[in-house]
Amino acid sequence: MKNPLSRISLLWKILLSTSVAITLLFAVTGWIAVNSAARATSSSVEHEVQASFQAYQSLWKSRADRLASISSILSAMSDVRAAFGSGDAATIRDTAGELWARVSDEDAFFLVASPRGQVIASLGGSPGQSLPADLPVVRNALMHFPAQASGFLARDGRLYDIVLTPVYVQSTGGTALLDVLVAGYDVGRSLAGRLKDATGGSEFLFLSGGRVIAATVGNAEANLIASQLSGAASRIAAGGIQYAPLVTPLLDVDGHAVGQLAILRSFEVAQRETSALRRNISLLWLASMAAGLALTYLLARRIVEPVKALDRAAAEVGRQNYDCEVLVRSEDELGRLAATFNAMCASIREARDELIRSERISTIGRLATSIVHDLRNPLATIYGGAEMLLYSQLSEAQIQRLAGNMFGASQQVQQLLQDLLDVGRGKAGEIRPCDLREIAGAVARSLESAAAAQQVRIVLEVPEGLELPLDRRRIERVFLNLIGNALEAMPGGGAIAVSAAAAPDSVVVTVSDTGPGIAPEIRTRLFQPFVTARKKSGLGLGLALARQAVVDHGGDMWADSSESGASFLFRLPRRPHHDSQLPADGD
Repeated sequence: MKNPLSRISLLWKILLSTSVAITLLFAVTGWIAVNSAARATSSSVEHEVQASFQAYQSLWKSRADRLASISSILSAMSDVRAAFGSGDAATIRDTAGELWARVSDEDAFFLVASPRGQVIASLGGSPGQSLPADLPVVRNALMHFPAQASGFLARDGRLYDIVLTPVYVQSTGGTALLDVLVAGYDVGRSLAGRLKDATGGSEFLFLSGGRVIAATVGNAEANLIASQLSGAASRIAAGGIQYAPLVTPLLDVDGHAVGQLAILRSFEVAQRETSALRRNISLLWLASMAAGLALTYLLARRIVEPVKALDRAAAEVGRQNYDCEVLVRSEDELGRLAATFNAMCASIREARDELIRSERISTIGRLATSIVHDLRNPLATIYGGAEMLLYSQLSEAQIQRLAGNMFGASQQVQQLLQDLLDVGRGKAGEIRPCDLREIAGAVARSLESAAAAQQVRIVLEVPEGLELPLDRRRIERVFLNLIGNALEAMPGGGAIAVSAAAAPDSVVVTVSDTGPGIAPEIRTRLFQPFVTARKKSGLGLGLALARQAVVDHGGDMWADSSESGASFLFRLPRRPHHDSQLPADGD
């Protein structure tokens, strides 16, 4: 099966191959660049999460240290210690409340509790109303005293970051634990928002008991994120945004986990940058494709133009026009090929001219040989008859016979000269409707005596009433040549059949014999001048002239040979040939 690409021009093959190569190259390069950028941004987001966690730890520690420092200062002040010793909530608030309000944050709370965990007074913040009067966490922290204890406290669906500071007094038996200061922060949305601002936009989720306590995202997104934190996924998605998570436990004063803190860093910015990179690469690819194809087209045209010129010149050589030349534009491979082509055409022209000269000389030689051979016998007859008439005393009957012989010999000479004249130009007469059977019958009757002498039977199978526009004299010579050649091929007898088959536009005539067939050595050169075989006389022009007569009528002639004889077929049109100007008569 023929390759469909074989019909595409060389220029388009270069453009297609270049576009495919550029596309694949940019596709691979773009894929590598986008993947590398995606990995880099993903790694950057993960580093940002780690940095956010470190910032959170630093910020949270500073807040806890501040609470611890304030609590330590208050617990060491004598008047505050005296107020704590009174056990009166109003006295404690009056003594320490004003000082706490000056040094603490607005959202921090401050409680005074007994060593058994009973809340005595609240100095600031709202958790005093939400926390119960009994704080077991105080009793749990006794083992850590006299050092401060800190941690997270989960109570009634709320989460607190607290610092417990013991207040000791001197007694007769030594120091005794008087009260416990409980300072801390309520973990809420405002605190999470401040952490987000402090870490450059990281999202924070505080969870306890499987519930979201505080978050910097919406409730629906927070619950969706919380449901995905149980696994070890490197990415979680919520609200159409992907996040890189970092989860750390929230420990109470005893080191037990009471909740989780999830720090999330959005991939949205990274995805926008990756999308922008992908878009820029696509635009760069389109621009590069356009520029590459334009440049390839210009370069390919410079390469293909000499090839096209060579192709056109080769086509001219195929039409036997050896005078064409290709302009040599460069000294590269194509330039050298063009120069070689021109040299080849010049060599072919020289060889053709030499061949024509040799063929002409050979033709003259063959023509001279045939003329000498064919003229020798009739000239000898004329010469001998004339000599006898001149030097011998002959009777009337002998003179009559010699005159007849000389007349026949002169007719042979004239016929030979006429054949030579017909080689160069045809003899044409008037084209008029002629009955094909009548022409073939007249020729057959003229050869009946010669056929009977050789015991050859001529069978005429041409339909009656078959009229064609013909030059009768030339078509008679066609039949005469074909039937005469058949007679010469069957000296021992046989049969010649002349038939015709009519079609709407033409008539095909067949002249076949039962002779030995066409000689193999002349089968391919049958209709060339001076080609003969198995003939005792003649110039070898009969078939060439017969075919030319048929071609001049707008038809054609061909041969078919087998071991049982030869068949010559020629086709004649039923309407006048479009080329009405046939060769004119010549002298």
